[in-house]
Amino acid sequence: MVDLFWALLLVALLIPVLRRMLLRASRRRLRVAFEARRGSRTILLVHREESLTLFGMSLMRYIDIQDSEEVIRAIQQTDPDTPIDLILHTPGGLALASLQIARAIARHPATVTAFVPHYAMSGGTLIALAADRIVMCEHAVLGPIDPQIDDYPAASILRAVSRKEPQAIDDATLILADQAAMALAQMRRALTDLLRSRFPEKEAERIAETLSEGRWTHDYPITPEEAAGIGLTIETGMPDDVMRMMALYPPPPGAGRSVEYGRRSD
Repeated sequence: MVDLFWALLLVALLIPVLRRMLLRASRRRLRVAFEARRGSRTILLVHREESLTLFGMSLMRYIDIQDSEEVIRAIQQTDPDTPIDLILHTPGGLALASLQIARAIARHPATVTAFVPHYAMSGGTLIALAADRIVMCEHAVLGPIDPQIDDYPAASILRAVSRKEPQAIDDATLILADQAAMALAQMRRALTDLLRSRFPEKEAERIAETLSEGRWTHDYPITPEEAAGIGLTIETGMPDDVMRMMALYPPPPGAGRSVEYGRRSD
């Protein structure tokens, strides 16, 4: 009886490990086949928005320094003549990490295509703008790239300060406003630099200001049509293989499925 218990426990422990191994193998097969068809290097930057539960705490995945190190390493290991296909699925993250990735992409000599199957918000949009081509699913969205200071939008901080009399503003708020002004100027300049290679100077400045000035909330969804209206060149022919790859990034274990539907027969 004791031996049966330990055998069942071992199986219970091994099943999640085997599932992860099979999932990674499936991802690799699909990615390698995609690369072979397109003659490209494919890099996936995928963050699930769903929360993971650890001791009752919710953990979220965002673009961080580790992501920037790994993506930059992959770009450096790619032959200069080889195109890069970058699949983005992310709510954003650290401005430093996002900007590092974006600049590395912009410097790659061959064509870089950013695929956005569902959403690439904030820092994800910043990275997409560095690519030569942006391909979005017709239902996918980008997002504003307005800096956030202490969880407040930088543009909103400046607007709030401008509505007060100088003597009514404390030093801490003035310092916050100073940081906000610098953050907005830095982001606008960085965006303009990224866009300058594909747009005239004035057009690059206008697009950069539109995306960073704080005209929308930080989570505002920018559709392909609205992105085109801003002046971005957006394509909507999303390859089926990209959507298949996204299906291999399921919700965290234990989260369960919140949507059920019948599968279309082939």
